[in-house]
Amino acid sequence: MNLKKLLFPSLLVGTVLAIILRIFAKRASAKPVTKSAPYDAIDAYVERQMRRLNMPGVSLAIVEGDKIVHLRGFGRARPGGGAPSPQTPFALGSTTKSFTALAVMQLVEAGKIDLDAPVQRYLPWFRVADPQASAQITVRHLLHQTSGLPTWAGELPLADFDNSPGATEHQARALSTLVLTRPVGSAFEYSNTNYNLLGPIIEVASGESYEDYVQKHIFTPLGMSHTYTSQAMARQDGLAVGHRYWFMIPVAAPNLPLPRGSLPGGLIISCAEDVARYLIALLNGGRYGDVQILSAAGVDELQRGVADFFVMGRPIAQYGMGWLVSEIGQTKIVSHGGTLPDFGSHMALLPEQKKGVVLLYNANNHWMMPVLEEFGAGVDALLAGEQPAPAPIPFTGMIPWALRGLLLIPALQIAGVAATLRQVRRWRLDPELRPSGGRKWGLHILLPLVPNLLVALTLKPMLGKRRGYLMLYMPDYSWIAMVCGSFSVVWSLLRTGLVLGALRKASPSQSFVGRLGTER
Repeated sequence: MNLKKLLFPSLLVGTVLAIILRIFAKRASAKPVTKSAPYDAIDAYVERQMRRLNMPGVSLAIVEGDKIVHLRGFGRARPGGGAPSPQTPFALGSTTKSFTALAVMQLVEAGKIDLDAPVQRYLPWFRVADPQASAQITVRHLLHQTSGLPTWAGELPLADFDNSPGATEHQARALSTLVLTRPVGSAFEYSNTNYNLLGPIIEVASGESYEDYVQKHIFTPLGMSHTYTSQAMARQDGLAVGHRYWFMIPVAAPNLPLPRGSLPGGLIISCAEDVARYLIALLNGGRYGDVQILSAAGVDELQRGVADFFVMGRPIAQYGMGWLVSEIGQTKIVSHGGTLPDFGSHMALLPEQKKGVVLLYNANNHWMMPVLEEFGAGVDALLAGEQPAPAPIPFTGMIPWALRGLLLIPALQIAGVAATLRQVRRWRLDPELRPSGGRKWGLHILLPLVPNLLVALTLKPMLGKRRGYLMLYMPDYSWIAMVCGSFSVVWSLLRTGLVLGALRKASPSQSFVGRLGTER
């Protein structure tokens, strides 16, 4: 997601503040967990994280074996409302990918899809810029996210609100000029586009729309009666109100639309109880009660880690088919997170212990992805009988403070303008105070340009293709970048002119007038 490129230029001041506050903050330690009754400790952990992250609401479900053993709602599902119930729908985000992968595997077992067949067998019109690569990409490449499709290409459709029935296909056809970032099959790169392409493949292979297929073959057999592919229907069933973080303040966004074209990659809407049923099926070889939605071998294939998943250059997990496979202690964890501008989710399976957990959130921000992953991983650890470990991304705990620290940028800009105008006035009143030579250029012209140019760099992403995505998923950064970044460009030029004008060598009469004004 190019998070690192966006964080460092704009958060210099915020990070300093975060370090100072972090030094004095007390770290909360998780209570010891007994494997027989971990739920109180998990509930307490969730409540602590909600307070730390200013999270409005969370819905939690835990399964063991073939039973839902714990359901709990925290906070509020909507402004002024009560806690979410187990049946309160939330938008899932990218945990949708596991449903899409399941649908593909069902069609594989029905003999309607071949995992190693090229995408063009099902979508003859499919193209990227390289004709050879277009013919090489297979269904398996899409499932494992090793097609070479870039991350950013999967972000752009998230801000495309084409609500027509063919929105997913329209976006897929627009890939015809896309240049892949790596050779097909060479390495993992997370891109929503991979799973959005699987939607039309499911439709061609099944003869049904994606929406109808998952309803008929997944939701209905599992009794998922509060799960939807339609935002309008979910609203009628009490859809939770999502919130977007602005400087770590959750602001309700009740009318935020969902981009229909990205449905297969991240837009299923469900509740904690329904997802729990789904997890039970996956923990029990594809069986839920008397229903078999996939063979045990098919479930194993979904959860088989294949492609190395790197964070900061270090492999921390392997990607399967809509799932990440990792370990906590000696316990295998099969998990995935989901991110939308105003919702988030986390699902995890502990296959060896026959346990599973789902967390649904009603607030989010692009920068909060690693923080919420740390939140979910902490719950996974407690369920496994372990203690929560630090996130693999350094300084994850500082991200909330860095988001708050964004507000320091305009405050410091205002202070800088005031200080410059005061200094210029002093130089004009008393020419003898004016610096010269290296001190003039280094200390008073070039050095002050550095922070202004750093802030100006935050404007660069807002001028590119990702602008719509950034405005939607990072509203606080986007507005700071546009307002403060633009101001920095203008102020850098204006300030340089003011300082050079004030430091010009004064004539004798000007010096006399200046001293006279000072004496008076």
